[in-house]
Amino acid sequence: MAKKFTTPYEVAYYDGDITRKMTIPSMLAVVIKTSEEQSDALDRGADFVASFGLGWVITNYEIHITRLPIVGEKLAITTQAIAYNKYFCYRNFWIHDELGNECVLIKSTFVLMDKENRKMSSVLPEIIEPYESEKIKKIYRGEKIEKVENGEFLPYRVRYFDIDGNQHVNNAIYFNWLLDVLGYDFLSSHEPTFINVKFDKEVEYGQVVESHYEMLDTENGKATRHEIKIAGQTYCEANMNWKKSQ
Repeated sequence: MAKKFTTPYEVAYYDGDITRKMTIPSMLAVVIKTSEEQSDALDRGADFVASFGLGWVITNYEIHITRLPIVGEKLAITTQAIAYNKYFCYRNFWIHDELGNECVLIKSTFVLMDKENRKMSSVLPEIIEPYESEKIKKIYRGEKIEKVENGEFLPYRVRYFDIDGNQHVNNAIYFNWLLDVLGYDFLSSHEPTFINVKFDKEVEYGQVVESHYEMLDTENGKATRHEIKIAGQTYCEANMNWKKSQ
């Protein structure tokens, strides 16, 4: 069975929004740090992966939210690299509160990218073996992401501090673009219950992206559809479900 790894985390004031709930970008930064700590503990950190000319890139997140953690709360962040096939690695994250209740489940898909040609590499046994992940043949396909049909958009310019060590826009920054378009009134009165996001292409420094979105009414509340585009091409797409904040 794949190895699990857990670290404690206290939600800092800078992790929260105006409602003092943890933001999605902060949450993702914390869970990714936990996966990096596991990799370091297994001697499979970024430097080891870079010695093959490779780097980890996230292609998908599927985020199931029971409730958002709040500022000051003490959490347990758990991660497990559950399975892999020739090209894709599947890693889960769980966020539990002090009572052991599951607040958030995040299913993620990682690929190894060649830093020179920016193309996907097959998964190397030397990198993956210490995690004891299950080797599988099938490719996990999550829920289909519905397209924006009658949307609006806002433009955003990619800034220097949006770029991370992989030389592309950090995944957390996409969420700033995806969510900001929904506006103060909506974001301060609603919280997400489910997010499905797919990163299709790399966005680079200096580019101007368009964050397209539309909002729909459903039986269970609001749903939003999102696309990050440059010159008509889709770079990121997402669907989200929302509920009224308590």
